[in-house]
Amino acid sequence: MKRRGAAAAGEEREKDAKWKTKYSKLVLKNAGEIPQEVHTAVEEAFLTLLKCGCFFQDLVRIKGKDFVTPVSRILIGNPGCTYKYLNTRLFTVPWPVESYEINYSRPEISRACKALIKLNEYLHRETVQALQQQNLAETKEIEDWAVMDRHQDYATSITEMGSTLRDQSPFRLLKNDCADLKERTSYNLTLLNYMDPQEMSSLKREPYFGMGKMAVSWHHDENLVERSTVAVYSYSCEESATDNLEEDAPKGRDPAVWHVGLKVAWDIKTPGLAIPLRQGDCYFMLDDLNMTHQHCVLAGRQPRFSSTHRVAECSQGTLQYILSECKTALQNLHTETDSGHLSLKPLDVKDIKQVEETHNEVEFEWLRQFWFQGKRYRKCTDWWDEPIAALEEFWRQMELMTSLLLSEIRKEEHTEGQRNERIRCLLSLIMERQKLREEWLTRCHSQLAESLPEDEKPECRPYWQQDDPNMLLPFNLEDVIIELENLLKTVEC
Repeated sequence: MKRRGAAAAGEEREKDAKWKTKYSKLVLKNAGEIPQEVHTAVEEAFLTLLKCGCFFQDLVRIKGKDFVTPVSRILIGNPGCTYKYLNTRLFTVPWPVESYEINYSRPEISRACKALIKLNEYLHRETVQALQQQNLAETKEIEDWAVMDRHQDYATSITEMGSTLRDQSPFRLLKNDCADLKERTSYNLTLLNYMDPQEMSSLKREPYFGMGKMAVSWHHDENLVERSTVAVYSYSCEESATDNLEEDAPKGRDPAVWHVGLKVAWDIKTPGLAIPLRQGDCYFMLDDLNMTHQHCVLAGRQPRFSSTHRVAECSQGTLQYILSECKTALQNLHTETDSGHLSLKPLDVKDIKQVEETHNEVEFEWLRQFWFQGKRYRKCTDWWDEPIAALEEFWRQMELMTSLLLSEIRKEEHTEGQRNERIRCLLSLIMERQKLREEWLTRCHSQLAESLPEDEKPECRPYWQQDDPNMLLPFNLEDVIIELENLLKTVEC
């Protein structure tokens, strides 16, 4: 028994040393250090959202193939924000924010979202404190280094030494931290995850360090503000005394307990780290850890929820952004005051590119992404109904603009060189549109898509039949592409 205890203590010391040297930017906050009222509210929020059917498995795309995620998710955050991962754009169920009117489908969903924004505020405060402590430690290292440096040979001039000091990355790091600490810690959304390992027929084993079964494979979190922290609140259900033990327990970890695994990115020689997550524990991946390292989630036996708070890079991922892009594009559509007749303002190649790129963006990055996820969001709120309807109307006006542009090109009123440039510009973007429409149509009617529950089945929208009198252009653009290619050949001849 003494030998076994000594071996365990040795393993623990080895893990602590590894944590401090290779994984110092991973900070664990034990459940006991977190206020009980936070645990109570968040646990109730998780169970409420599960009971109300608000967690969904995503149909994602990896290397041209569709997969259903083993983990069920819901995105909650600032109104109008989206988060894209594995070619899938998730739309936030908005948490309550001043100046926004949000109608939730049930009062208990409203309470759940309130609990999660309070958790978000708590984790923000804890993140700032953790980064400040990290900076203090780095400051001490710099000061210690400077003291040692004074004892170096006086052959190094004062000027050279000052230059060397200024060039050290810790100095730049501290300066940057003061400047953008708020930006890197202001979480604008949380991706909630739920998984019950007992419902999974098979889970992949961690391939490099023998860590056992993985719920989520090695990865970086995508589309985040550079050097922003990711904060995770973990809640696993309690294990009953009657649960069976696994025979092939992975070396060094309890297979009943969920763990977060860390490794140096694209490195399998440096030993990885597996940290056990007890009910209510939090961990923080500070600063650039998400960039320099990869992490995975190692499955325990019982169901687990997590709330992963992120500073999503939203420069092109908010409702405000896409509405602004649409309005800019539609400034090129002129409406006659008396007759209401619509016509295009004079467009050069740059204008055509901007309008048609926005046309593609609103169709494939917003409308098709939204409807590909079925009617899932209406289980929680109708908040997105009005914005999506507005985007669909803007898209229809852009379809009209493309039709008017085609009519103009057919008239041959421009010089040969100008017409040639306009045709090439439009042709390239129409070909991209046709390719993406075919891809989305195939995805919406795939066997995987058809296997999803009725309210989660993808909808191919916008879609219309070729002879639809309400549409100026066909859904299938092959004939338009052939016409433009022929026009281009005629011009070049």
